Amino acid sequence: MKTEDKTEPPGAEAPDRFSDGPRLLADIGGTNARFVLETRPGCFEAVAVLPCDDYAALLDAILAYLASPEAKAHGAARVHHAAIAIANAIDDDIIKMMNHHWSFSIEAMRGALGLDTLLVVNDFTALAMALPHLRAEQRQKIGAGSPRPDSVIGLLGPGTGLGVSGMIPAEDRWIALGSEGGHVSFAPCDRREMDVLAYAWREHEHVSTERMASGRGLELIYRALAARAGDIAVAPLAAADITSRALAGTCAVCAEAIDCFCAILGSVAGNLAMTLGALGGIYIGGGIVPRLGPLFARSPFRQRFEQKGRLSDYLAQIPTYVITAEQPTFLGIAAILAQKLKLAHAGAPVLEKIRQARDRMSPSERKVADWVLREPKLVLTLPIAEIAQRTDVSQPTVMRFCRSIGVQGLADFKLKLASGLTGGAITVAHCHVEISDSDAELARKVLGNNASAALALSDTLDIKALTAAIEMLRKARRVELLSVGSARVVAEDMQQKLLNLGIVSTYYADPQAQLMSAGLLSAGDVALVISRSGAPPELLKSAKAARASGARIVAITPSGSPLAKLADVLLTLNHPEGNLNFVPMIVRLLQLMLLDILSVGLARRDSAENGVSRVSGKLKFGGHLE
Repeated sequence: MKTEDKTEPPGAEAPDRFSDGPRLLADIGGTNARFVLETRPGCFEAVAVLPCDDYAALLDAILAYLASPEAKAHGAARVHHAAIAIANAIDDDIIKMMNHHWSFSIEAMRGALGLDTLLVVNDFTALAMALPHLRAEQRQKIGAGSPRPDSVIGLLGPGTGLGVSGMIPAEDRWIALGSEGGHVSFAPCDRREMDVLAYAWREHEHVSTERMASGRGLELIYRALAARAGDIAVAPLAAADITSRALAGTCAVCAEAIDCFCAILGSVAGNLAMTLGALGGIYIGGGIVPRLGPLFARSPFRQRFEQKGRLSDYLAQIPTYVITAEQPTFLGIAAILAQKLKLAHAGAPVLEKIRQARDRMSPSERKVADWVLREPKLVLTLPIAEIAQRTDVSQPTVMRFCRSIGVQGLADFKLKLASGLTGGAITVAHCHVEISDSDAELARKVLGNNASAALALSDTLDIKALTAAIEMLRKARRVELLSVGSARVVAEDMQQKLLNLGIVSTYYADPQAQLMSAGLLSAGDVALVISRSGAPPELLKSAKAARASGARIVAITPSGSPLAKLADVLLTLNHPEGNLNFVPMIVRLLQLMLLDILSVGLARRDSAENGVSRVSGKLKFGGHLE
């Protein structure tokens, strides 16, 4: 096991150690698995690098690290929270690495390690989160350009593969993009690169950008250029050997391979800058470029970055940097984990309360406590009778357990537990429902997908558009509801809400009747149009008729859809349904949620202005209007 010295920001005062023990952080690539223990904010100790090929599974590598003398000396036995940055897409509980044979279940690994929290994120999402924490001496500027404040930042990282990410400014925080941009198709920019691409096609049916701008890509470029030069019997070289020979000036083909690699990376970086509008700069991470030193600064990288024809001047103002910090991914993954844990009762999650209160509990209550600590996610899905049966106690004992940690009952306990379980403990990624799923798996996926979608809606809801929609509906002389297909039941529900609020509203299920009624609208009227796709021809025809008659359009539909382009106010609702031909489930629930928000907003404003609702004179909060 290779260990390195601890890393801590210079000049930083020693903050208090985490009250619940050190945090395990891991950076998993296709070649090496790197581990540290964060013993206090920004302090990384017992850093170790383990070759992935030495272990049959990631769990084996983690256990080996935790059992090492260095990790034990810094409190490995007291780890309750962990975060893993991995070179892979994260879209389900099951992770299958693309650049290595490891695969694992996030939840199963969390249970096997006895963790309260196991957060798994894309490694370049983590590296992107590190960018705001980099000091000036931890990056090297390449070429001209100046960063524009509060602007998007792009990130590229050639290593075993090619990582791509970005940082989006959002008020007082940054949002890191999860991306698989390294797998977009490679596009050559000159004759040399066309020859390299032709060579690559001999080995790969699809040549992605990662096939070129990565360690394996550098090796392929070297072989292609050797063949181009007529040396068909050249022995393959590893990326590290190509780099060292180019730096030493002992191999012309190696030097040209580095030159070609840097040019390709410059084009890719320029593409990313234009795609994201990354006026805050483009950062280069990964394991290859920092080792190139002066070769990279002299390479065609910056020239190719700016070489975009009419947009060259636009690219010239964007700075590019090489990240030179040691292990920067740990800075990002630590920030993500800290943010997740901060949301869990400001660092006092329910599971920690259970551990602290356990010794004061009765023996039967401790049975419940021990089971909850082992199966926190399962608790959220079971009724009290099932919990009592699984823990071999009575139902009143379950209630006494809840009160022993300061909550009023099981429902209150589940709410607080759900907010305290972060990262992998409650997976909120969308999971496709499969024909082969068991009923239990079906229930888990549907409920999880609903929770995931609700959280995503909360994060992406355009508050300005919401406010405009409420105001427009409040002032409307008449509201015409337009929808077809599965959204009909949603429109009928909203019509009832509007009538309860004393707002004149009309809804016709028949598309022809909708069209005729929409044509009778006038200025001062509003058409509230609801559509999962935003593309049904009959619905678009009615929306256009409403607009032609002078009515304004409020649309609940995906961004970029034909209906979205007709809207005066757009409440964006982007969500992929599952892969079975069921009536759309989650989108319909999200539509109902948005309409509930609109109706409660209308009721609140009306109540604030008049003291009573228009119809009954009484408003009951908590989601029910009477």
